[in-house]
Amino acid sequence: MFYVYLIQSQTFPEQRYIGFTTDLKKRIDPHNAGGSVHTSKYEPWKLTGYHAFSEKRRAQEFEYYLKTGSGKALANKRFG
Repeated sequence: MFYVYLIQSQTFPEQRYIGFTTDLKKRIDPHNAGGSVHTSKYEPWKLTGYHAFSEKRRAQEFEYYLKTGSGKALANKRFG
């Protein structure tokens, strides 16, 4: 499976991050351990939602969409 996930900073709730992975459980830990340049200054993070896909291409397209203006609006409405 391929996952598009949304995490939110527990320290700075206005900070969110959208990512892609094949192993959701293992991917969140590096965000909380400072292993990502984009998320290290806002840790700790909590998982707020994810979508699972059987096709890698569809997951990547959805991740890209969520990073657009209209995708962010959708994510804020559904997961905010």
